[in-house]
Amino acid sequence: MSVRFSLIAALSTSNEITDEVKFAFEKAQVEANTTLFKKGVPKSVDVKEIGQLIDIKYSGNTTELKFESGTYTRAHDALFRFKKYVAPVLGSYHIGIRGIDVKKYKMTITGVPDNVRIPTLPFIESHELKNGELTLDLKVTSADLENKVPDRILKLIEEKIQSVSYGGKGEHWELVFASAPKPRLFTRDPTEEMVKRNWIRHGAARGQWIHGPQSVQLFRAFEQIVVEKIIRPLGFSEMIFPKLTPWDVWMRSGHAKGVYPEIYYVCTPKTRDPAFWEDVGDYFKVTGKVPVEMIRDKIDGPIGGLCYAQCPSFWPFVQGETLGTASLPVKVFDRSGTSHRYESGGIHGIERVDEFHRIEIVWLGTAEQTVAMADRLHEAYHHVFEEILELEWRCAKVTPWFMAQEGMVDTGKTPQTVEGGACGCGERVGTTDYEAYLPYSDNWLEFQNVSINGDKYPKGFNVKIQSGADCWSGCSGIGLERWTAAFLAQKGLDMANWPDNMKKLVGEPNEIFRFM
Repeated sequence: MSVRFSLIAALSTSNEITDEVKFAFEKAQVEANTTLFKKGVPKSVDVKEIGQLIDIKYSGNTTELKFESGTYTRAHDALFRFKKYVAPVLGSYHIGIRGIDVKKYKMTITGVPDNVRIPTLPFIESHELKNGELTLDLKVTSADLENKVPDRILKLIEEKIQSVSYGGKGEHWELVFASAPKPRLFTRDPTEEMVKRNWIRHGAARGQWIHGPQSVQLFRAFEQIVVEKIIRPLGFSEMIFPKLTPWDVWMRSGHAKGVYPEIYYVCTPKTRDPAFWEDVGDYFKVTGKVPVEMIRDKIDGPIGGLCYAQCPSFWPFVQGETLGTASLPVKVFDRSGTSHRYESGGIHGIERVDEFHRIEIVWLGTAEQTVAMADRLHEAYHHVFEEILELEWRCAKVTPWFMAQEGMVDTGKTPQTVEGGACGCGERVGTTDYEAYLPYSDNWLEFQNVSINGDKYPKGFNVKIQSGADCWSGCSGIGLERWTAAFLAQKGLDMANWPDNMKKLVGEPNEIFRFM
């Protein structure tokens, strides 16, 4: 893929450009093209790839400049370099630069697949994609250029091109360990069986379950296993992360690049004045219906959303801080509330829901410490799944979930790797998914993960380490619904088929409801 930039901008000046000033202008043009625009560019780069001021036109107090470039010293960067360079030259003639008016900006990208979706943005006035060449006519201001809008648009197009070739998580899945097959003790959908036995019932909202005492007993047993076999031995401390995530957090965490179709939005009332809301209450009293359209007019735009992924809400706690070397690695977890994710048409059973319960493990430290902790987690999960739950499971390296979410394919890093882990997975920046076999559907369910996120979150929230080393972080989400679905799909609801450890932890099912 290659790219060309073409920019026409007009400098408005305090006085008319005389012939003497024109000569100085054109002398500055030569100096810029031969020296100024080449600063910081490798000598091996073809001059055609470097920004050039190719034309100047004068009209009264306006000077029109045309720039062209490839990847280096892009046209808009060349414009501002030239402005800064020529300002003192004009000043010697008692002429000041009053402003910049962007007349035309064109970006041409070659090597673009026909099936790439071109973004709909106010900055893109028109576009044409023909024979692999994409031409974008941009409508931008000088402030937009200073804010690197063309660069961001190019990056967005590159991400969409990569997304087309990426094709989804399933194509980037590498098996690293599989347990031995286990006896087939149950072949029915566990959710259906739980409903029949009144262990769970649908909640009033979509993708939501009300968990009865028997289901909660399983949840608490899993929590106890996690605390006693994973969290406590590895030294994690409990925190409470907020469950309402404002835009600033998602901007810094990177979720703001693509989370919109999957979040539950949170809006606030324009006022708490009862008189402002009286007509809404009156309407309900008369009709028995909630007037949603009336409510829309009385709330402000969304301030963010309900917790989509638990760990981003943790990061403001350490935002802008430098962590002391003695405190590393920092190891915390949260289990204080529900997470919410709009699953569209993908809702199924208790394993794919809009409202779910998770224990989120987060750790941060040096790259070596972060990788080492991931390795210890792999060992702990291996022990739990093999020796305690006795599951048929496997684990695989996958493209990191946050990269897929943000349209990224790689981190641009060459992260270190370490060998080891009970499941044989050497770790680096990326995700390891754990999957359990579902006999009733002959499919595999992702029910656990371990992610090393590199410096993604520390950079986004400006977190540093006292020693000056790069700060890395990792996270691992333990979904109680997913663990329950995996366990019951293989063992069934008859406790006689459960491992002894689980029988003891869960105890006799607490049957308190008798429906007639």
